[in-house]
Amino acid sequence: MKHAKVGFLMTDEVVSVLGLTPSTDVAALLVEHDISGVPVVDADDRVLGVVSRSDLLVQDHLTAKELMTTPAVTIHAEQTVTEAARLITRRGVTRLPVIDDEDRLVGIVTRRDLLRVFLRPDHEIRRVLVEDVLADTMGIGADAVSVRVADGVVTLAGRLPESSQIPVALRLAGQLDGVVAVIDRLTAHSDDARTRIRTAPLDRGAEDAPR
Repeated sequence: MKHAKVGFLMTDEVVSVLGLTPSTDVAALLVEHDISGVPVVDADDRVLGVVSRSDLLVQDHLTAKELMTTPAVTIHAEQTVTEAARLITRRGVTRLPVIDDEDRLVGIVTRRDLLRVFLRPDHEIRRVLVEDVLADTMGIGADAVSVRVADGVVTLAGRLPESSQIPVALRLAGQLDGVVAVIDRLTAHSDDARTRIRTAPLDRGAEDAPR
């Protein structure tokens, strides 16, 4: 399920508003549907931005277009749920409007939707990392690397024998089911690569666990 597409998981009946919708009407929709935010669209359903409950606290008697956060953080239906989870983690949002190739709104996916996909417990992710990835696959002892997992966000810290092992460890960690981000705090005793690649195919800036 980790590699399923966003289109499989999204809700296609989306509550949205036009730019000229008064803030009072937006607030009423949030309460009525028990949601934390709504996409703002134009007459062709293209996403302009997002209005959240916190935006409504700023000032009354404004329109959705005046209140919205823009540009909206969006995702396409053909992207994977893993990409969606990492985007939500990196940008600190709770929902992603799903758009087509012409930026038109086709659905929405929330943090709650994504968390249901990543059901692998943190302790199981850590066990697999320590025993299978680091020890068995890479031959790295448990005392060399500290592995911490919180809400699917993995932090690898410590010193490896060679610098070339760092991107390998990051990549293998990021490929595990249930991992949504990897934080790199690794160093090396020896630099065996002319150019060190310190980034995994994940977001190194995810310093905090998903909220």
